[in-house]
Amino acid sequence: MPICITCRHPVPVLYTTYSKADDRALGKGVRLTQCPNCKGFADKYVEHDFVVLFIDLVLIKSEVYRHLLFNRLTHSDTHFDRSILRLGILLLLFDVYLTWARIEKLPAPSSSSSYTNAADTLNGNILQTYPLVLQYFFFLSLVFASTLAFHIPIRLLCAINPLNLPHTIRGVWVRVVPYYPHNTRISTALLVSSCTKLFPIVLIIWDYDLPSSATAVSWAVIVNNIAALEILMDCGYLRAGVLVAVGAGARSLVAWGMVRGVGLGTGWEGYSVDESVRGWIGEMARAVRV
Repeated sequence: MPICITCRHPVPVLYTTYSKADDRALGKGVRLTQCPNCKGFADKYVEHDFVVLFIDLVLIKSEVYRHLLFNRLTHSDTHFDRSILRLGILLLLFDVYLTWARIEKLPAPSSSSSYTNAADTLNGNILQTYPLVLQYFFFLSLVFASTLAFHIPIRLLCAINPLNLPHTIRGVWVRVVPYYPHNTRISTALLVSSCTKLFPIVLIIWDYDLPSSATAVSWAVIVNNIAALEILMDCGYLRAGVLVAVGAGARSLVAWGMVRGVGLGTGWEGYSVDESVRGWIGEMARAVRV
């Protein structure tokens, strides 16, 4: 059942159509339902277009999140709405471009005479020895695995029923981790709140400081993720922040492992790297955390 986006009170319908000849997107031929609890419109976003929704998502307005998560998108616990699948694919492909561009713009490490071979390996980047298609599939795999590593821990933690836990840790668990077994809705909320990742698309037109822009966008996405989980589960910002922190940690760990796996750590040839190279590797690992 849909809800009022202001007070969360259930309503039977969001609007009534009295003329099929008019356009609902323009607010014609539609009468919005009045919420019996707060006496306001149950969902004003029914007649708003995508541009307004996107702006209010960026502004982290709780009403637009409730509109999307409770009233507009499919409530199936096993299947995603088609629009969410399209958004997920768009975010994935754009993340591949952004991650690839950031890694290419990272400065090469300063090499010393005792580590010439290791520095040459890192400076050249072992990926550059492979065809462009294989390089693209590596970054695609990197972003896809990082995204899964972000979603799966959050879904698993929320699926744990506190009643099945020992009594000694049940109280602490309830205060830290909310119980919400609807995994599809959790991933939907995380994907919708990650639309801020699309902002660096302007980098294609204007030349900005890519690492700084990526860092700012990554923090904006984290804030939106926390807000989306809090609005979805009504669990408070602290518990939502704990979930996002766990997911972000798992994502960083997976990204770090894959970056090292292509020789950007202790290489396959068994080279050890000095502190300057380690610092450069750390910067690269931070560059793939979005």
